[in-house]
Amino acid sequence: MPAGMMIPARNMPSMIGVNGNAGGFGSSSGLALGQPNMMEGQLHRLDMTQNTPEGDMARIRDDEFDSTNTKSGSENQDGASGDDQDPRPKKKRYHRHTQHQIQEMEAFFKECPHPDDKQRKELSRELGLEPLQVKFWFQNKRTQMKTQHERHENTQLRNENEKLRADNVRYREALSNASCPNCGGPTAIGEMSFDEHHLRIENARLREEIDRISAIAAKYVGKPVVNYPLISAPMPPRPLELGVGSFGGQPDIGGEIYGAGDLLRSITAPTEADKPMIIELAVSAMEELVRMAQMDEPLWMSSLDGTNAVLDEDEYVRIFPRGIGPKPTGFKCEASRESAVVIMNHINLVEYLMDVNQWSTLFSGIVSRALTLEVLSTGVAGNYNGALQVMTAEFQLPTPLVPTRESYFVRYCKQHADGTWAVVDVSLDNLRPSPAARCRRRPSGCLIQEMLNGYSKVTWVEHVEVDDRGVHNLYKQLVSSGHAFGAKRWVASLDRQCERLASAMATNIPAGDVGVITNQEGRKSMMKLAERMVISFCAGVSASTAHTWTTLSGTGADDVRVMTRKSVDDPGRPPGIVLSAATSFWLPVPPKRVFDFLRDESTRNEWDILSNGGVVQEMAHIANGRDTGNCVSLLRVNSANSSQSNMLILQESCTDQTASFVIYAPVDIVAMNVVLNGGDPDYVALLPSGFAVLPDGTAAHGGGMEEAAGGSLLTVAFQILVDSVPTAKLSLGSVATVNNLIACTVERIKASLSCESA
Repeated sequence: MPAGMMIPARNMPSMIGVNGNAGGFGSSSGLALGQPNMMEGQLHRLDMTQNTPEGDMARIRDDEFDSTNTKSGSENQDGASGDDQDPRPKKKRYHRHTQHQIQEMEAFFKECPHPDDKQRKELSRELGLEPLQVKFWFQNKRTQMKTQHERHENTQLRNENEKLRADNVRYREALSNASCPNCGGPTAIGEMSFDEHHLRIENARLREEIDRISAIAAKYVGKPVVNYPLISAPMPPRPLELGVGSFGGQPDIGGEIYGAGDLLRSITAPTEADKPMIIELAVSAMEELVRMAQMDEPLWMSSLDGTNAVLDEDEYVRIFPRGIGPKPTGFKCEASRESAVVIMNHINLVEYLMDVNQWSTLFSGIVSRALTLEVLSTGVAGNYNGALQVMTAEFQLPTPLVPTRESYFVRYCKQHADGTWAVVDVSLDNLRPSPAARCRRRPSGCLIQEMLNGYSKVTWVEHVEVDDRGVHNLYKQLVSSGHAFGAKRWVASLDRQCERLASAMATNIPAGDVGVITNQEGRKSMMKLAERMVISFCAGVSASTAHTWTTLSGTGADDVRVMTRKSVDDPGRPPGIVLSAATSFWLPVPPKRVFDFLRDESTRNEWDILSNGGVVQEMAHIANGRDTGNCVSLLRVNSANSSQSNMLILQESCTDQTASFVIYAPVDIVAMNVVLNGGDPDYVALLPSGFAVLPDGTAAHGGGMEEAAGGSLLTVAFQILVDSVPTAKLSLGSVATVNNLIACTVERIKASLSCESA
């Protein structure tokens, strides 16, 4: 990101630091307050305290800030002169605020009850007041609101107490006046019939069972489970800063494209009989996750190179004997743990994890599709503490050669006594055993600890058992190392996406750099469009069960896989028949070098056949991370043939320690002008193509993206509109053309990179 990029102080989101600095994205010098002004405010306040009689001060405070009659005022006084040696107290002049000033401050208070220095100064300039007057007005207003709230609560509690007392008296009178219906005398236990006595015993037994179930629920929600109705509908999605439009008029579910009817859809919500077991399993999983995140040896041992923690499976079984049962035959265990500090407020991070749409968008490179089947609890106290959801999800690697992992699990969120939040997943396959299940999640998730300046420390534990026999030999090493779906990949993706969200909200973009988009609305629209492009690419290139790939004859390792999909009534995709083609292959070049080569517009004509030898020039860009490779760009291809019109390409390149992407799509010039002016990007038709670069898993330190790493696994994927009529038949000529296109692109990339490495 260019130096000097800063997050605005006014109306600042909670995820940004209180000093207005967005972590690694800018300097704090632009928001620093001069020391003389700070001292001046302190001296002014001290002078008021010393020179105003106590009675006058009390009267002024009472008269100034009477919000009930909306007549609040503030002292507007002249400080005593330094030469004034008269010891007698002077009566200060004060002026009431005007009705306009009161209304403006009341309106600002509703949006931001705690303005910072910069906001107070700006408000004082607008209203013609001193910053100190504004500060005192807000202090008194907050005190008054707190007092009113406490008074209201006390009144409610007093009324409830009186009601309970009256009920108690009434019940006591009813019991004292009870009589036998047969003889009219006072009742006694000895007169109870045998049937009535049996019913009372049965009633006591049922009450004990209710108490036992409620106690289990109270352990995670803080209140009995009977106080919370079971909701069959999914939670309403919370707004995402960079939202994702639905595809083809279908529900907006985790990057789902062109629709699908498969195992994810076939799983139904749990029955009433299952829910007590789900609750108990979730509570046990939470305890296990916390211990897994905090314990070291002998549960976690250091790897040979000392860079990773390796789980001792025998020690795990000894410490956690219950769990979800023994490991199925033929399954392999993948367990990993990773920690990082991310630039997101802990409350916002919990909301992202507990909302299925925001979660699948945040991790679009890992989660291809996700669905909430049922919400058993929405949490307490207006937040997600105690929230419990039954979900299904499909986890992916960006290649057709690695099968996706489908999981049916419960997600449970809890705030612990030390303020740490935890979100845990655990499989529910024991409730619905399925022979088709190839993956189950033992307690996996993260601990989130609040840090200063809007940052959070995240400790992620990923623990799964999986049948990986369907993985292609090319990816065996990467998958078996645990880095394809492990904690390191989750944390690296989270860190990169948090940086992207922070960049999207930056407003103080320097206008001096050529090509930098400074229009805030234009930046948001362009980043939202790029986000939709990335989600569509990632979900469309994997081996999802929603896809049916057909392998064309080839050399084996470099087989090209194709599939066709119809696009109808989707404003974000051109109508007609779309042919997708993808292939994955190994390169003896470090992943970082492959990524830098593919994202560089100056070398694009070496591999991009569709640019037809034209010169590619970057017209605009948005930096969205510490790494210069994380960027959204608008490219123009100046065709070598003057008879052809110039073409615009939207491109997003993103990289982290575990994966890199270069994704692009041709865009209409008129539509992009609308987007750059802040227009709705959901109506821009996109067919994304691009590259996914992964380490091959052979490097000694775990196969990261560093320059010294081993080889690379590169996936190339194209989407091409072969016919604008959705009902048309696909011709073999179209398939052959796309096959030749992708094969030629692969050869060009291999040739260029082999020359570089030579």
